[in-house]
Amino acid sequence: MPRRYRPQRRVIPPDIRYNSVLVGMFINRMMYNGKKSTARRLFYQAMDLVSERTKREPLEVLESALRNVTPTVEVKPKRVGGSTYQVPMDVDKERGESLAMRWILNAARARSGRSMAEKLAAEVVDAFNNTGAAVKKKEETHRMAEANRAFSHYRW
Repeated sequence: MPRRYRPQRRVIPPDIRYNSVLVGMFINRMMYNGKKSTARRLFYQAMDLVSERTKREPLEVLESALRNVTPTVEVKPKRVGGSTYQVPMDVDKERGESLAMRWILNAARARSGRSMAEKLAAEVVDAFNNTGAAVKKKEETHRMAEANRAFSHYRW
């Protein structure tokens, strides 16, 4: 990442079914080896399963799940005089969304058995209900930031 300027954010096209940029970003993060059609198919299967299980609009459930997983603070290492401190920092909106998507996908991939669509659907429903590994990861991050609150004066 350049030090002198902030590069322009890429324009991500919205997805086909829900016409949502958020879903387009999620599908891009799911993708392996450029296989977007496979990622898209798995995501839409997962959203169909989510709507069956929750009896709600799947886009609404996904947005709520992402909101539940998005962190507000995180810790970043800062080296001060030979020792490294974990300094709590506020998370901006884009990074928070990105972390939430990554955590949901990693938690879904770590689940055992079944197909990826079923694992992703289960993780999204768990995040919607404020349970599951992704929400646990958020709480763990917040706990770390709370524990290192004494070093917050090292913020840069």
